[in-house]
Amino acid sequence: MSVHLLLSAGRGPQECAWALAELLRRLEREAGRRKLETHRVETVPGDRPGTFRSVLVRIAGDGAETFAASWTGTLCWQAPSPYRAGIGRKNWYVIAQQCQVGTPRTTFAEADVDVVACRTGGPGGQHRNKASTAVRATHRPTGIVVVVDTERQFSLNRRLAMRLLRERIERGDEVAERAAGTARWRIHDELVRGNPTRVERRS
Repeated sequence: MSVHLLLSAGRGPQECAWALAELLRRLEREAGRRKLETHRVETVPGDRPGTFRSVLVRIAGDGAETFAASWTGTLCWQAPSPYRAGIGRKNWYVIAQQCQVGTPRTTFAEADVDVVACRTGGPGGQHRNKASTAVRATHRPTGIVVVVDTERQFSLNRRLAMRLLRERIERGDEVAERAAGTARWRIHDELVRGNPTRVERRS
């Protein structure tokens, strides 16, 4: 079992990028104590050395989902700013959300396609209307349906239908992958300061 958790400093000041790094290290230590594996899949560094604007971390092992849930939401790191002496603020906020990474690709197999001969109307002469050379192909796993009647031979229309189905499935997978990426980046703008779901303090 594995889950992905995206931690983001949002549009907060440089202290939030520092807080993210501190929270990440604490998360990794706690995961290690629970026999969970963590891997930093993607990191976006902050302006200061050792800080992060965002980190995508993979958490794997028994109980990974429950552990990730305990680190999901608005996180607060309580400590004085290491960069600005005398500043009164001590609460620095980070958002953490589980997200989908690497949307599964649809495996295309002709065995998953129902092919039915049919007649279609429209231009093309009486031959097209009388002979059942058109093809209606349905990809059962996705429900995608195509009808091809451009050729006068059933076998050629069948071949074109298979190619068209494969292309549409691939486009659908690409759209789903882009949507998942967009959803991940939207997390950066969802940070709400105050009312954190978890508060960690510098020991």
